[in-house]
Amino acid sequence: MTGAAGFVGTYLVRQLLAAGEPVIGVYKPGTTPGAEPAVDWRPVDLLDGVAVRALVAAVRPTQVYHLAGQPSVAHSWRDPAGTFRANVETTILLLDSLLAAGITPVVLVVGSNEMFGLTRPEEQPLGEDAPFRPLNPYATSKVAQEFVALQYGASHGLPTVRVRPFMHIGPGQRPDFAVASFARQIAAIEAGHQPPVVRVGNLAAERDVTDVRDIVRGYHVLATRGRPGEAYNLGRGQAYRIGDLLEMLLSLAYCSITVEVDPVLLRPADTPVVLCDPRKVQRETGWHPEIPIEQTLRDTLNYWRQQFRLSERQ
Repeated sequence: MTGAAGFVGTYLVRQLLAAGEPVIGVYKPGTTPGAEPAVDWRPVDLLDGVAVRALVAAVRPTQVYHLAGQPSVAHSWRDPAGTFRANVETTILLLDSLLAAGITPVVLVVGSNEMFGLTRPEEQPLGEDAPFRPLNPYATSKVAQEFVALQYGASHGLPTVRVRPFMHIGPGQRPDFAVASFARQIAAIEAGHQPPVVRVGNLAAERDVTDVRDIVRGYHVLATRGRPGEAYNLGRGQAYRIGDLLEMLLSLAYCSITVEVDPVLLRPADTPVVLCDPRKVQRETGWHPEIPIEQTLRDTLNYWRQQFRLSERQ
């Protein structure tokens, strides 16, 4: 698994270990590996083709979960070229290494709903055949990554499965994502570390939101039961207004908090509504989200409350 020490990777590691599967976790050299001792942790620079080939030749995986990459839309505006290297070039080097090793494991390539970009009302909910109209460098890089996976499957017979997860949240997500930012700010206010004001971006956008624990369960299902060569949209099938998610979090706060829009947090381009059509993955695998959004928000806020308690003890 690439990106095994990241936010989503951490949850997927737990999912696979709970299923009794051995995991080789790849993480970026110079960063911290994950905390799971049962994982065989390997520091590998995925932009180093020689190192990637050596790893694949040594471990000869039977399944590959490719999660690594640059996941931030905001960062992609600042570094488009670096985003392409992290999301596209790493995928090419990984798939090339499998060919060089003469193995054909199932490869789950994780894309993003951001690829759909500027959608029209009549196209909602978004099925797998919805057109790509990416609105930011991150989304464009994920479109390219998906077509790389499609091409390697068609040209070389690699059994790639492409998944487009819609917005997913949960405890441990970085605060440069909206819901995690809201929860962290509320916890900081409760702990007395900032004034009682939550700074926000666009609250009018509507997004299909799923718990990360449901998403990684979907990844596992698709790697074992998805059809090679196919793409699957993965989401709840219900859109939430970002402002309503904030209101749910504020209702859990221990104090009164006001909200201010920060122009810095507004994207140069944004899609008003993004709604997933999950019928294909449900029909072919039986996957459905199980965790209510209210539980996800509560767990996320409690995670940040715990982080501030820990910081105060140090």
